[in-house]
Amino acid sequence: MRKALLGLVALALVGIIGFFALTSPSAYRLVRGNPSADFTTPAGLNRPPNLENGRILFFAGGCTSCHAVPSQDDKLRLGGGYPLKSPFGTFHVPNISPHKQDGIGSWSTADFIRAMQEGTSPDGRHYYPAFPYTSYQRMSREDLADLFGFIMTLAPVEGRTPDHDLPFPFNIRRGVGLWKLAFLDGKAFTPDPSKSASWNRGAYLVTGAGHCAECHSERNAAGAIIEDRRFAGGPDPEGRGTVPNITPHQSGIGGWAPEELATLLKTGETPLFDTVGGPMAAVVANTAQIPDADRQAMAEYLLSLPPRPGFKGPE
Repeated sequence: MRKALLGLVALALVGIIGFFALTSPSAYRLVRGNPSADFTTPAGLNRPPNLENGRILFFAGGCTSCHAVPSQDDKLRLGGGYPLKSPFGTFHVPNISPHKQDGIGSWSTADFIRAMQEGTSPDGRHYYPAFPYTSYQRMSREDLADLFGFIMTLAPVEGRTPDHDLPFPFNIRRGVGLWKLAFLDGKAFTPDPSKSASWNRGAYLVTGAGHCAECHSERNAAGAIIEDRRFAGGPDPEGRGTVPNITPHQSGIGGWAPEELATLLKTGETPLFDTVGGPMAAVVANTAQIPDADRQAMAEYLLSLPPRPGFKGPE
């Protein structure tokens, strides 16, 4: 009996040690590499940020949609505070303004790249994947440096947002390390040489900065995107009905011309003379700020996706 008890204690200790080892940000970096490494040395920081490129990526990424202070007109005040509801609890979107104490004003470029590509904070904590770093990891380090440079030109906003309101076991942040090992592949976007430059630009914006699949896809029980349902629509993560299919299936955007989809991204108008609303209206407010060529490239890529039938909720 005593030996059996000692064996159980030993197994429990091994399990605890294994959990802490596998859930460490260091474990993820050991498996996937360190994408921000080039920006921790002078050689990686030898160019000033391209602020115009950073501005385009800022609006392509819709940063204002979540991080702008709610209920005020200036969408460039990135003080956070939006309560993002999900099946796992409520996430309170943080302050990402250049405020030194309350925002990210004390971060380095490498800190920002690590957050965007690894989902890890400067002090070594995991970020929850409600922050869509599974898409942002596709962005290049140079583009992320430009994006950070642009954010640093905006006004600092004072004030911290509340802690996330998550039930057990989702409030154990350390467990996100296991989720990352399973679902964060650490791969940047790789252009397809068989495709046009505009198609590759559209693919980069849609799958990276634009993170379109994060809303327009079904997810599994762990909250990760189901690959064969990517872009085909799904339940609204905040419980407000469903999110539409954006593949060229008849239940999605099948039959749309590239110009019609590009127009939607600029004005919100559909080919049926309707206007998008809800969260998509906020997306359009951002994509309206990027160049016409980028909207056309996004349309070209989306219309090239494999057609998939849209999500059907319970009847």
